Amino acid sequence: MHPRLQILHRNNKQIVKTLCSLSCIPRNPTSEKLNLPLVSELLAKQRWSELRTHLKDSDFTSVFHQVLDSGADPVLILRYLHCFQKDFNAAHNLELTFRLLGSLAIAKRYSKIRAFLHGFVRSNEKLSNSAIFNSLSLGSKHLAANSVIVNLLVLAYAKNLKTHLGVEAFQKAGDYGFKLVVYSCNPLLRALVREGEIGDVEFVYREMMRRRIRPNLYTFNMVIRGLCKVGKLEKAKDVIINDMKVWGIAPNVVSYNTLIDGFCKLGGLGRMYKADSILKEMMANSIRPNKCTYNILISGFGKDENVPAAVKVFEAITKQDLKPDEFTCCSLINGLCCIGELDKACDLLGEMRGLGLKPNVITYNALINGFCKKKMMKRARELFDDIGRQGLEPSVITYNTLIDAYCKDGMMEEAYEFYNSMLERGVSPNTSTFNCRIAGLCRQGNMEMAMKLLHEMEFEGLRADRITYNTLIDGLCKEGKSRKAGTLLHEMFKKRLSPNHLTYNFLMDGYCKEGNLNAALNLRAQMEKGGKRPNTATYNVLIKGYSKKDKLEDANGLLNEMLEKGLVPNQTTYEIVKEEMMKKGFVPDIDWHLYNISSS
Repeated sequence: MHPRLQILHRNNKQIVKTLCSLSCIPRNPTSEKLNLPLVSELLAKQRWSELRTHLKDSDFTSVFHQVLDSGADPVLILRYLHCFQKDFNAAHNLELTFRLLGSLAIAKRYSKIRAFLHGFVRSNEKLSNSAIFNSLSLGSKHLAANSVIVNLLVLAYAKNLKTHLGVEAFQKAGDYGFKLVVYSCNPLLRALVREGEIGDVEFVYREMMRRRIRPNLYTFNMVIRGLCKVGKLEKAKDVIINDMKVWGIAPNVVSYNTLIDGFCKLGGLGRMYKADSILKEMMANSIRPNKCTYNILISGFGKDENVPAAVKVFEAITKQDLKPDEFTCCSLINGLCCIGELDKACDLLGEMRGLGLKPNVITYNALINGFCKKKMMKRARELFDDIGRQGLEPSVITYNTLIDAYCKDGMMEEAYEFYNSMLERGVSPNTSTFNCRIAGLCRQGNMEMAMKLLHEMEFEGLRADRITYNTLIDGLCKEGKSRKAGTLLHEMFKKRLSPNHLTYNFLMDGYCKEGNLNAALNLRAQMEKGGKRPNTATYNVLIKGYSKKDKLEDANGLLNEMLEKGLVPNQTTYEIVKEEMMKKGFVPDIDWHLYNISSS
């Protein structure tokens, strides 16, 4: 394809700019005469200034083509490409470019190809892999050289995090019969795991197995990590048990640690049992757990609130002459705090210091939260003061924990004191900070001040969330201001905040308490239209509302409707039926176990 001419208007003068085509068909090399011996000599001697003068009236692509045909040193031709392409403002002629890369591959100048392709994929956003592979196959018939180029192309995509193009190039390599090696596939797998593209990880892995691209330990560990990341733990386990065995590669401590960590983070029934069974399998295979293994288990048992098991793991560390680190101690302290074992947690903090380990602010946050939950505010305050003495800075979570605790205790002055303290220390409040303060004011019935805080947080550039609005709606309804609470619901919709069951139930309860049953039913209809099915709590609110207004038949109808929808009554339901219906002499007309609530 001949070059296209593009006319540019600038200062009323026409400038003709030659744009070299990206076509795979090169220009006719005989279209202009070139003193090839002289050009070759200037290239060989790297006399770039003279070469620039000599070629100033020449066509870049034509010179490029003829120099390639001359058999000159491909490294020097690459220098020519870098130096003169900008001078001629020429785009890459793909066929010639990949012919040059083929020459470099034959000359085993792999670092030059790698550096070129790194810049090439970064700067050529619109080039398709189809055009690249077509040019590659036309430019050189040397299969081994082309395979080298494709490996380095996949590597360049991975390094530049262009994973979609990397997977596409990986696939086309198979279609064209180019052989890939593990050292280009591994970086692609790593980039895909990093971006969470686990479907593509599985595709690349399967294709590697099918094409007999020999994996190494890193390949398997990366695939295990990706599968664990999305909870595909049984598949990850199969990689260790089956795939690695087939290839004669033994798993190492990283393989098992990744799988154990996956089970610990998964949650649900029996997760730690499975993690423990993997640990036993690991040890049966003569792979010794390291500190990271034990840290993962301690963290998992801590989250599972199985602190005795976490303590046993901690003891196993010391028995194996492994020194616990900050993470080990912090995880165990957090677990002890979760089950209220605060004295043991504080003892461990002392042991930690005795081992020369410095607790971090996360450790202090766990301890402060534990004491706040037990309303031991003096101890919580002492720990807060100790943070500064240890050369640490309290985080926004530290302040939020204490502000929330003081607000829950009705100690609004102390909460305000801590709020001012965080501002003075340059710690920026977040939405959670305001939510804690708003909740404290709502508990006191100070709705005017709570609403002012809503506007203040928006003024500070913070976005109110669903918790903010739920708290305010509940507070307003308790003060008999359900109409005003209704305006907050509309405000949520305007801000594209999705109400949840709590939002609707709080407002519905407000309407019912004010005797506005029609508004409550309309809200339920709005709730259902928005895709939220009423839950047991919704029906409890409505049944109680109708019972309070002595509309017991209607309340009975709602009770039957709830049962027909498969919702299970809870203790609150039983209490409403007993207190609001049966004590008024009304026996619900249902064939259910509710009858066993007697006057006891």
